[in-house]
Amino acid sequence: MKLSMLDQAPISKGKTARDALDASIELAKRGDQLGYERYWIAEHHDMDGLACSNPAVMLGVIGQQTKRIRLGAGAVLLPYYKPFAVAETYNLLATLYPDRIDLGIGRAPGGSAEASMALSDNFLQGVKGMPEALDDLQAFFDRSFPSDHLFSNVDPSPIPITSPVPWMLGTSERSAILAAEKGMPYTFGHFMSEADGPAIVKKYRELVKPDAVKQPGPIVTIAVICAETTEKAEELALSSLLWNVQQHKGESQGVPSIEEAKTYTYNAADLALIKKMKHSMVIGNPTEVVKQIKALQERYEVDEFMIVTITHDYESRLHSYQLIAEEYRTDT
Repeated sequence: MKLSMLDQAPISKGKTARDALDASIELAKRGDQLGYERYWIAEHHDMDGLACSNPAVMLGVIGQQTKRIRLGAGAVLLPYYKPFAVAETYNLLATLYPDRIDLGIGRAPGGSAEASMALSDNFLQGVKGMPEALDDLQAFFDRSFPSDHLFSNVDPSPIPITSPVPWMLGTSERSAILAAEKGMPYTFGHFMSEADGPAIVKKYRELVKPDAVKQPGPIVTIAVICAETTEKAEELALSSLLWNVQQHKGESQGVPSIEEAKTYTYNAADLALIKKMKHSMVIGNPTEVVKQIKALQERYEVDEFMIVTITHDYESRLHSYQLIAEEYRTDT
């Protein structure tokens, strides 16, 4: 089983966006050293507490400071962009960092309705046109437009030796079906979906043509917080849980501290939401965490998990990934 990283570039309360982005760079470097398979960074727009609006910019910086870990967007929100612009950008990254670039693709707005309007004249039209946009994107990468096509002689330069690998990211059966139809590898967001994830991943496997996907997959993304003891992990998780409560209520000003989480006045709805969130999270000491991940592996029947970890203290986040990697090596 492979382990990978998903980074949302969270801004801790009392910290700056620059602090968050610096922490993201350090996280990718640590993942490279610890043997994680991939580091993907998410795209969000005008969202309190999240610092990365342009994954490609961050990947350009991170690629220079890492050696082997695969780097990718998790995800580029394709309805906002022309496929040619995306192909050019990620071909450039793939030229700089050969055989290391993934291109996760999503169709969520990644921000408020106002942010969507600021980014695109018609985001919903972009969502509707996703299947065609995916075809164009792949044709630009493969340089496979028919000879009579308008774009047959248009190259998204520079052309790398190895093209970026497009992945479809999603949280629903609809995204799994689209990935299968397009012959794309698929990543399911277990950490942000209430749907029946194993059934969705199974559906993808049933629909995708056996020879269509040359890359490994599917990948399942899970929220994990690990510490030396179960008690410490539960304490660290308080920040992430309160942050989600505050986001749900429109009160977020960044990832709160443990102290704030302990003194916050929770109502019944808050507690119900926390209970639901904890049900889909993996929280515990290293032995417990690896055991829970392996249990999820049996349910999903996948060979790779992508881990997203959010704590108020950036060093605790780094340590969580380190503990998991070390326990996983020992356990296997």
